[in-house]
Amino acid sequence: MSDIVETDAIHGFIAKAIEDHPVVLFMKGVPDQPQCGFSAICVQILDHLGVDFVGVNVLQSDDLRQGIKTFSDWPTIPQLYVNGEFVGGSDIVREMFQSGELKTFLAEKGVAEA
Repeated sequence: MSDIVETDAIHGFIAKAIEDHPVVLFMKGVPDQPQCGFSAICVQILDHLGVDFVGVNVLQSDDLRQGIKTFSDWPTIPQLYVNGEFVGGSDIVREMFQSGELKTFLAEKGVAEA
């Protein structure tokens, strides 16, 4: 029973972070000091595009690290959310950036300049 309560609490925390901030990157480490290459790639891309975002360090708790995976039904970290919408992980963000799709998407969402 306590696992269910804990999962609900973690999912509540995640939902609130996504609700409170237009762009949220659930990552290993923090934007100034990413703790994995995939998180670093996402931070570099968002910084390059001039996106104001909040980084949530999933390494602060095992429950959070597992909780974000069940919340999104996505197995890897980092995970990018824009205006409450799950965008994807590092590979998807990088591919969207390289094709120009990410810049357009972020501009359409009102979180980056076109």
